[in-house]
Amino acid sequence: MAEKPWGGRFGERTDRKVEEFTESISFDRRLFEHDVRGSIAHVQMLAKVGLVTSDECAQIVRGLTDIKAEITAGNFPFVLEREDIHMHIEAALIDRLGDVGRKLHTARSRNDQVATDVKLWTRDALDRTDLGLIALQKAFVAAAERHRDLILPGYTHLQRAQPVLAPHYFLAYVEKLARDRSRLADCRKRLNVLPLGAAAMAGTTLPIDRHHVASALGFEGVAANSMDVSSDRDFAVESVFVLTMIAEHLAGWAEEWVLWSTQEFSFLALPDKLCTGSSIMPQKKNPDVLELIRGRSARVIGALTTFLVLLKGLPLAYNRDLQEDKEPLFDAFDTVEACLDLASLVVDGATLRADRIAARLDEGFLDATTLMEHLIGQGIPQRTAHEVIGHLVALCVQQNIHRLADLPDADFVKAHPKLGPGTKDLLGVENAVKAFKSYGSTAPKEVEAQLKGWKERLS
Repeated sequence: MAEKPWGGRFGERTDRKVEEFTESISFDRRLFEHDVRGSIAHVQMLAKVGLVTSDECAQIVRGLTDIKAEITAGNFPFVLEREDIHMHIEAALIDRLGDVGRKLHTARSRNDQVATDVKLWTRDALDRTDLGLIALQKAFVAAAERHRDLILPGYTHLQRAQPVLAPHYFLAYVEKLARDRSRLADCRKRLNVLPLGAAAMAGTTLPIDRHHVASALGFEGVAANSMDVSSDRDFAVESVFVLTMIAEHLAGWAEEWVLWSTQEFSFLALPDKLCTGSSIMPQKKNPDVLELIRGRSARVIGALTTFLVLLKGLPLAYNRDLQEDKEPLFDAFDTVEACLDLASLVVDGATLRADRIAARLDEGFLDATTLMEHLIGQGIPQRTAHEVIGHLVALCVQQNIHRLADLPDADFVKAHPKLGPGTKDLLGVENAVKAFKSYGSTAPKEVEAQLKGWKERLS
């Protein structure tokens, strides 16, 4: 049993089925760089406090560096019996250095070691995700620039509501992604506390310097309660929650653009290189990338659900259930990073079909709210003004008239005396857009200011 670092207490070899059931090397090997980094910081601290000599520290650092290089090059053997990446690296070190290698695990447990490795990996993954969000924000800002003067129909309940400038539409997604970035930053701040040194669950009797390790690994603080460290996966759950919000935002955008690319909408032209065809229908051009971005949100939501159920009811401190944290964590990050990468390509390559949009822009009475607010400005109560314009819209529908501006002047005056000469000068989508004034609205000056601000922030 000497091959197992915990084998001293056992008199039988581990059953092969147990080894197959409990192994994690098949998925946690991707932590190798972070495990080596954490171990180097740990052994350098052991040398600082006198628990290993400077020569032993140098040997261990060289050995760990060589092992990392071998894993990177694909020349490192992985075997089921060594369970996980942590035991693989330590066993390889002992094979090379003997008793010197055995000193690496002084004053730590796999419990705090694993928590540290996963935190280091997650911190890097959060930073990569943030870069993906920035790239997508820049793509939306560039799209806003390309479609600077285009007016779109805005929707509520998927029914035409009011006209908006295309840049206002694109910047709405920039705002959503900004909130995602803010959540990432908050999550990273809470994550950035060192677990290492908590040992199994009660700490250690040895004179370690946890603050030294924290500084070496870029952590802003040191976890204050060793029992909490052993059981804490809050940082992983919170990370996946943030990823779920990102996936939800991407799914909503993708759904919108799937609709806009249909013949029925004809708002959007997608590049051929980002679409696929049909094996039987030669005319088809399918927005598969958008559909898969929409669909893969389910995997991220599933990862969050897995975490919440996994952690529900676990007693203090460490439980082997926590081994199940890595696959949903890795998959959620992999999925969102891939979706962000493709989303940027889609936004960069897509074009709004201005001619098709303009051809139907007058449909749906998009200027009705503007006319109602004109009455309000004349001192008419909102509910009264709402009813007056509602009657005018109903009159158009009854007479199969598609624009308020096509009603006779007499109908406006009959609806309300305040709708006299000059009323039609307020109508039409261009006039409606120009009429907006409030901060954050689709008013041209407001949109221009917001676009300028985002270009500066993202430069």
